[in-house]
Amino acid sequence: MFSSVSFDITLIWAGIIAFAVFMYVMLDGFDLGLGILFPFARRDADRDLMMNSAAPIWDGNETWLILGGAALFGAFPLAYSVLLPAFYLPLILMLLGLIFRGVAFECRFKSSQANRHWWDKAFAWGSYSATFAQGVVLGSFVEGLEVVDRAFKGDALSWLTPFSLFCGLALVGGYAMLGAGWVILKTEGPLQDWAFGIMRTLGFVMLAAIVVVSLWTPFLHPEIAQRWFSWPNILYLSPVPILVGLTILRLGVAIARREERSPFLLTLGLFLLSYAGLAISLFPHIIPPSVTIWEAAAPRSSQLFMLVGTAVLIPTILTYTAYNYYVFRGKVSDEGYHH
Repeated sequence: MFSSVSFDITLIWAGIIAFAVFMYVMLDGFDLGLGILFPFARRDADRDLMMNSAAPIWDGNETWLILGGAALFGAFPLAYSVLLPAFYLPLILMLLGLIFRGVAFECRFKSSQANRHWWDKAFAWGSYSATFAQGVVLGSFVEGLEVVDRAFKGDALSWLTPFSLFCGLALVGGYAMLGAGWVILKTEGPLQDWAFGIMRTLGFVMLAAIVVVSLWTPFLHPEIAQRWFSWPNILYLSPVPILVGLTILRLGVAIARREERSPFLLTLGLFLLSYAGLAISLFPHIIPPSVTIWEAAAPRSSQLFMLVGTAVLIPTILTYTAYNYYVFRGKVSDEGYHH
């Protein structure tokens, strides 16, 4: 009975962290994408609209990043103690980028026209650095970490590999696509037309990135290749790549028909399917390729204690997030939001 409950609570915490990470990617991804697209906007007024569309909600999106990090520290302390030193440099780069973005959100509209370009650069380069760092961490995590005696045994640049760098660039393209979908959803007129054109191009970029990462990942570890390509697994797991293909085809149709909601939602669907593929490849390892969630878990009593607070915290975050998005629903214009 004890082992069964222990197994369940550890699996629940793995699900909570996975949920928090995906919520962060889904919500903060599009406003990072806005920053990535910022330098390519045609007019300063367009940049004003892009920033206004996310200004009321961007800081709440990052709540999920804090929740995921705190949950990892409390529920899987071994994973936290290994992953943090392994990724010190890219995580510091990510945090610096997020800081620059936050300051730019607050200061851009208060600066003079002559100095505004500095805040534009801070917003854009903060978005590039934060997104690229997240992709690098993801790629290096998938490649795996060397753990000896419950400690990270790599060096400060172990994360710097061709695969991790490609994942960094791929995530920049993916977040840019989310940002373009958000612009389509929230604006009208010439800016929306521009976003449709950008999204058409980014669709090919994201398709290429998904194909390359999907083909590259099984070669990183024999266990991943065995999981995806052995029989009957290849039959059971085939819905994932099939749904990716169908979603991309539907996305092309949505862009051609100039649908306003579908491009953003379908791009989120591609992220969800990619996330599911990653989970299938790595589960149950929380430190690939050797440490499982049960080996890294905190004592059962600690997990149960934290679960009580988390059971209240997550519905609270979901409620105020939903309310925030409801209040600022509709299109944004020079005069503000209209419904």
